Amino acid sequence: MSPSQPNDPTFQPAAMTDEELLASHEKLLEPQPDERARYPILPLALLFFFSGLILFAATYLNRYSGRYDPTVFNENSLPLGKGKEAKVDPVAFGKRLFNQSGACVTCHQATGQGVPVVYPPLAGSEWVNGPDERVISILLYGLQGTVHVTSKSFSAAVMPSFGPSGFNWSDDKIADVLTYVRQEWGNKAPPVTPEQVAAVRAKDGSHPAWSEGDLLQIK
Repeated sequence: MSPSQPNDPTFQPAAMTDEELLASHEKLLEPQPDERARYPILPLALLFFFSGLILFAATYLNRYSGRYDPTVFNENSLPLGKGKEAKVDPVAFGKRLFNQSGACVTCHQATGQGVPVVYPPLAGSEWVNGPDERVISILLYGLQGTVHVTSKSFSAAVMPSFGPSGFNWSDDKIADVLTYVRQEWGNKAPPVTPEQVAAVRAKDGSHPAWSEGDLLQIK
C-alpha cells in the first residue's frame, strides 16, 4: 500500500480499507437465502380484493340487469322467444302505403273514386278486379295514354311506375298495395302475393309504360 501523503492537497483518503473491501466481497460470495417463494402481503391483498369486487359486480349485473339483451334493439332480428317473424297484415300495411304515397291517394282519393275525367276510380274498376298480371303490370311499369274505366274515358294524366324505373318499390310493397285496393271500396278480387309480383318483374324486365291496348292482351 502506498504511503500516505498528508501534506498533498490533492490526496483523498479511501472510503474503505483493503481489509474492509475484501470482507465485503467475501460476504457477497456467501450462499444467499432463497426468497423467491415469498411475496409481499399488500399486493396479494389487493389482488384478492379486486377479484372479489369483480365477482360481486358480475353477480349484481346478472341479477339486476332487467333481462337486457343486445338483440332487443336489432330491427332485423326475430322476436325474443319466437322462432319465426311476426305476420304483417298486407291489407293494413297496403292501406298505410296507399295513404302515405302522394301518387296514390292524391290521384285516386281516399274514397277510391278518383277525379272525374282526370284520374280513374279504383272502386269497382274492371282493371283492379281483373287479371292479377294485368294490375301488377300497371303498378310496376305505369300506364300512359287513354284508358277506359267503367265505360268512362280518362286521358289527362299518366299512371307513374312504382317499379324499377319509378318509385322502385319492393315486391312486398306492390303486393300489399294491390291487395288493399282489390279488397277495399267493395272490390272482391283475390290478394296479390310478392311472388306474383316477382314473377312479372322477372318476365318483363325493364318494360316501358303500358298502353291500354297492350294491357288488354294480358289475360
